Amino acid sequence: MSNQQSNLGINTPGKIIAVHLNYPSRIAQRGRTPEFPSYFFKPASSLAATGGTVERPLGTELLAFEGEVALVIGKPARWVSPEDGWQHVAQITAANDLGLYDLRAADKGSNVRNKGGDGYTPIGPVALSTDGIGQDQWRVRTWVNGELVQNDTSDTLKFSFGQLVADLSQHMTLETGDVILTGTPAGSSVLVPGDVVEVEVDAPTAPGAPSTGRLVTTVTQGTHAFGDFGNTPKVDDLQRIEAWGSEAEHTAAVAAGRATPLESAADSTSNPASSPLTTEIRELLSGVAVATVSAALRKRGYVDIFIDGVHPNHEGDQILGTAKTLRFIPFRPDLFKAHGGGFNAQKRAFDTVNEGEVLVVEARGERGTGTVGDVLALRAQVRGAAGIVTDGGVRDYAAVQEFDIPVFSQGAHPSVLGRRHVPWETDVTIACGGAAVQPGDIIMGDRDGVIVIPPFLLDEVARESAAQETADAWVAEQVAKGAAVDGLFPMNAEWKARYEAETGKA
Repeated sequence: MSNQQSNLGINTPGKIIAVHLNYPSRIAQRGRTPEFPSYFFKPASSLAATGGTVERPLGTELLAFEGEVALVIGKPARWVSPEDGWQHVAQITAANDLGLYDLRAADKGSNVRNKGGDGYTPIGPVALSTDGIGQDQWRVRTWVNGELVQNDTSDTLKFSFGQLVADLSQHMTLETGDVILTGTPAGSSVLVPGDVVEVEVDAPTAPGAPSTGRLVTTVTQGTHAFGDFGNTPKVDDLQRIEAWGSEAEHTAAVAAGRATPLESAADSTSNPASSPLTTEIRELLSGVAVATVSAALRKRGYVDIFIDGVHPNHEGDQILGTAKTLRFIPFRPDLFKAHGGGFNAQKRAFDTVNEGEVLVVEARGERGTGTVGDVLALRAQVRGAAGIVTDGGVRDYAAVQEFDIPVFSQGAHPSVLGRRHVPWETDVTIACGGAAVQPGDIIMGDRDGVIVIPPFLLDEVARESAAQETADAWVAEQVAKGAAVDGLFPMNAEWKARYEAETGKA
């Protein structure tokens, strides 16, 4: 078969398998790096042709597009190698992996409801033969209402097409006509009724620069609401930000009248159900060491989550809450004159911190001046703040030490603010002690130090860490009884079986 365009000619596939994360641009946007590819299935009933429509269900707001390269299996693959995997792909076409973020919480990772709706997998309009074209020569582009919003190439993929085929073939036979959606690059965002989204896949460096043409889908407003006999749509600020791509993109969409504003910090605080730090999560983390949680984060690629150099003002202090941020910039007389007086950013931060929040202060690691004193620390305590973390100094240290509120800092310094700092802004992404901190991140600290937990990882990290803490305590008991650590820490199969038998925990 030549490299020229052919009619789509794809029978209804027995399997549609989609990859979660693959393009580095998307991985960076999501903030988590997979060690291996992970997948989910999409039903054949979700297939749709070019020029069709897709409904945004009544009562939902976050229908998102994902332009992707779709692989069509030519000859069956079972136990093939990554080097041979590409040879089992007969055709390439364009796909749009549509998903409804409003139902992500209901799926808990399965994507059955949020990715499986009718029309949620447009594909086409034509398929291209892979003859003579390498797996690294493909490009995917997406337009929304005529504006180019996604543009990436297959040579950047973390997991090549051949690796995907090989990996899947270890678990199941990939049969002729099966379709693999290979992941989406950065730029995925939300569609609203009336939007037109177009996806094109081509091979611009191959002879003739073959192209699928544009896969066109128009969004319409659905009229059927979800019934109370199943999970109903739920949206929170995290889902809004992830669906739109970033907080900045969501803010722009709000300004354009395309998106619902984020809930206010006050609303979020007054509604415990909207906080990721639920009673259950707090109970799970009660008694869990920061070191244990940091190990769970490291497994997920998060190694720069430590706010380095800070220590508690009370021995035994622990801290757990959501971040409210304050940023200082280096001192300059004209800037301090304009921004240092009156109800400045520092005073605003301490006067608006909410119950359960941790005020995190970026002081650029500058120990040579105070960033908080007794009056402001007392104000934070009265407002119910869960703590204060600063990579700078603390003024009135002895007085602050008399308060109950945990304060993690680089230590005492008597200087007032204007010696080294200008209070600049609040509620923005900051760098504190070498760690990036965003408003709403989870801050956890103990005598070992302070770490930052991305909110979307909190549930799984808390559960894993609580289980690990229990296992570590059991291991310590065995060591205290005289057991050697070899084979016990970490547990080999024999010790693990004994642990499970004695504790009933897997």
